[in-house]
Amino acid sequence: MLKTLTKSLLAASLIAASSIAAQAADYTIRATANSNENDEDYDGLVVFKNYVEAASNGAIEVELFIGTQLCSKGAECLQGVADGSIDVYISTSGGASGIFPYVQVLDLPYLMADDRIAEEVLSGDFTRKMREMALASSGDKIRLMTIGNTGGWRNFANTKRRVQNPSDMEGLKIRTVVADLPQELVRALGASPTPIPWPELFTSFQTGVVEGSKNGITDIMGMKFPDAGLQYVTLDGHAYMGALWWMSNDKFMSMPEDMRSVVVDGFSALQQATFASPKRKSIQAYQDFVAGGGDLYVPTPAEKAAFKESAAPVYDWFKGNIDGGPEIFDALTAAVADAEADINAGRMADIK
Repeated sequence: MLKTLTKSLLAASLIAASSIAAQAADYTIRATANSNENDEDYDGLVVFKNYVEAASNGAIEVELFIGTQLCSKGAECLQGVADGSIDVYISTSGGASGIFPYVQVLDLPYLMADDRIAEEVLSGDFTRKMREMALASSGDKIRLMTIGNTGGWRNFANTKRRVQNPSDMEGLKIRTVVADLPQELVRALGASPTPIPWPELFTSFQTGVVEGSKNGITDIMGMKFPDAGLQYVTLDGHAYMGALWWMSNDKFMSMPEDMRSVVVDGFSALQQATFASPKRKSIQAYQDFVAGGGDLYVPTPAEKAAFKESAAPVYDWFKGNIDGGPEIFDALTAAVADAEADINAGRMADIK
């Protein structure tokens, strides 16, 4: 009798649990990243899913689509966000620049000095300003939720020689995305920009179609580019590899305020995860690069200043040629100045 009662209670509890689970998810968020499970984007989404589902007490369910199940390119994916078939999507600045050209401000070289500066800037009002601009540009359809990181810092890497000064870039064929700004930067440094799709880059190194790229070390090692001849990396850190996390504004605003608060906090947790992930993953990546015979060079302060001076014309080009360029440039440089002042003041207090 006891055994029968136990079985009955267990069955009842399972039915109740199933009933609660079926009723609990009032909202479903379909999130996609065109990457894989070894990527920072995936790390961020796992944290986001865990936080949002727990903090909403199951009222929000997050479905993850990793890869190209829902869409494969920036414009296509952002259109999905705009029309509501995709709720959350992560892009690089290059992937979103066709719709929001001013996001290329994140590719402007040598404006943010290090992780502490970048993380403080991207956690504050600068991101809110870009959100405001993106909502206006998309007719209130596409909302920028946060900016994280996807791969650390962009550095120059090549198959030919060590690059210590801008003059060492002369004549190198550097792979860029199709967007204008990265091409302008490469030209300003005396090299030749060569747009190549990402999947074709390994073969392009092997055949000499391109001789260099602008990538983070985790991407370089993850794609096995040293096997294709990429043996020289200069840690100039010219751009922080920002990850732009977009959400359907219709979906976001359809939720009550308490659920929107959960989603916002979830994106904050996601941002922190993507800030941390590349730091950890880059340690082994750098070790593997050097162990494989790679040449890793850290520019001196004077050499880095020379790179920044050579790249300076790109700032004027950006402000003169990009819609919204002056507005977002001023917002970024003001945020950087504030972050530098706050961090330097805190550092001085901490060392005394």
